[in-house]
Parts: sequence; structure tokens; C-alpha cells
Amino acid sequence: MNETLFPDRIPRRGNAFSRWLGMWLLRLIGWRIVGELPNVPKAVVIGAPHSSNYDGLVAAGVVLALQVRIGLMAKDSLFRWPVAGLLRWLGGIPIDRRSKRGVVEQSLDRFREREQLFLGIAPEGTRAAATQWKTGFWHIARHADVPIVVAVLDYGRRELRFADVITPSEDLDADMRRILACFRGVVPRRPARLSAPLKALNDEPPR
Repeated sequence: MNETLFPDRIPRRGNAFSRWLGMWLLRLIGWRIVGELPNVPKAVVIGAPHSSNYDGLVAAGVVLALQVRIGLMAKDSLFRWPVAGLLRWLGGIPIDRRSKRGVVEQSLDRFREREQLFLGIAPEGTRAAATQWKTGFWHIARHADVPIVVAVLDYGRRELRFADVITPSEDLDADMRRILACFRGVVPRRPARLSAPLKALNDEPPR
């Protein structure tokens, strides 16, 4: 496993045991971490490709090994006794899908409320072969004035790599091209479920 740095400003959770557990899990499944998290208190972290539940096992190992706390949005109806406390401990952030304030607006509220927040988002939105990426993550990052951390799950190299840190510009298309470029050549666990933007990228002739 690559020895990444442990920035002091990022949202942290865990201890020496949880770090050992995460590193042990990654060694057990033959994965490693490549790259580093930015030393910032707030960010939007996007992960792709997402084609299998196994991706969650890899992500769990990485989160434990790095002792980082990453929040994940979930519908508020799940946050009920007796699991509400557990969901919040795991990083769950309740979102009211019935509210006139959409997911983007509610996510911005969470950034305003907290001194530290790494918000994890899967831009494909599904494990199936998505026809396009959802761009809500970009709007959240831009309006919250936080960077986008690009995490690539590559089964070809068996590594989760932090490929880029992007400060959103005023040009969504340009930023998306830069983000997608991080996934050129990536191998998902289920190739048939690769999202259309990544499939198109991988179908391009070598440069």
C-alpha cells in the first residue's frame, strides 16, 4: 500500500486500530491507495466507475486506512430509530427529497453549517450502465467554493487513486472534460455496466 500523507485539516475519524483494519482489508483484497487527499477542511469527493457493490468494500478499506470522514447523502426517511445514530456515525447526511430546496441546495446548507465536510458523491448515480453523469456535484462544489477530489476505482491496476483536485471554473464543459480524462483506460469490476461517458472515453483511439 502506498504510504499517503495524513493532512491535518481534513475531516478525521478513527484511530490506530481502524487504520490498521483498513490497511489489512486492502492487503487482503489486493488493493492499494495511490495519491493524496488535499489538505483542506471541505471538498466534494467523487468516485467512479461504480459498477458493483464490491466498490463499497474497496471504499471502506480506503476510508478506514486514511482515517478520513466522508459524508454520504441519504434520504431522510432512513434516519429513524434504531438506525439513525448508526447512519450518522457512518457519515450519513439526511436529504429531504420532498423539500422545495433540492439536493444541491440542501448540500450547500450542510457545507455552510459545518467547519469540516468531505461530501462523497457517485456522479454516475447507479451501478447500471448510466447514459450520462449527473452534474450536481459540480454545482455543489462551485457554489460552496470547495474543490472536487477525483477518486478513480481501477480494477485493472487494483488501486484507488486520487487522480486530480479541481477548483470548479465557470465552464462546466471544460471542467467535465478534465474530470473525465482522469478515467481514461480505467477498468471497472463489471465492464458491461460502464457508464456511457467512460465507455466513449475508452473507445477513443490512443493519443
